[in-house]
Amino acid sequence: MSKIILQGHIVVPESDIEIVESELANHIELTREEAGCLKFTVEQDPNVTGRFNVYEEFSSREAFDYHQQRVRASYWGKVTKDVERHYKISEQD
Repeated sequence: MSKIILQGHIVVPESDIEIVESELANHIELTREEAGCLKFTVEQDPNVTGRFNVYEEFSSREAFDYHQQRVRASYWGKVTKDVERHYKISEQD
C-alpha cells in the first residue's frame, strides 16, 4: 500500500488571516486524530504574510481521500474557501 504525501502551501487572503489563524489549531488536532494520518503540519511562513506551509502524510489513498472529504465538509473548509492552494501530491511505497 502506498503512502500519500502532500507538500506545498496555501495563500490566505489578508481579510481571512485572523479567522484562519484562530481555527488552525483545531484543524491540526482533528486531522492528527484521523485514522491513517502519519504526519500533518501547517505552519505560517515567517517571511511571507498570508502564506502557510503544509506537509501531510497519510498511510493510504483511502485515508487521504477521507481527510479531503472531511475537510471539505468542516468549518475549516468553510473558513478557507477563498484560500489559494499550491500542492504537490505524491505516492511513496
